[in-house]
Amino acid sequence: EELFKQLDELKTELSQLRVAKVTGGAAPKLSKIRIVRRSAARVLTVIHQTQKENLRKFYAGKKYKPKDLRRKLTRAMRRDLTQHEKTLKTKKCQRKLRNYPMRKFAVRD
Repeated sequence: EELFKQLDELKTELSQLRVAKVTGGAAPKLSKIRIVRRSAARVLTVIHQTQKENLRKFYAGKKYKPKDLRRKLTRAMRRDLTQHEKTLKTKKCQRKLRNYPMRKFAVRD
């Protein structure tokens, strides 16, 4: 909440500086525009970070997460089958394995 207040103050200050720029203000005021913009960006960054952190806590144990909270990986890795999906076998394959098990051979020494 205090961050939002600080952001509002910075925005009002920025608008005043812009007015001063148009009306032909002094050089120090013009150079201060950059500083105010940067500090507003810093405040916004902190706000967004805390919001994202709270969202991560909220979705921690859930099955589905918003896409921006999921792991990035690579496109191929995201589309890859899970380990469980890789090990699944079709009914036909299960029947073949059951009817024709792996042959066991005796080895002489």
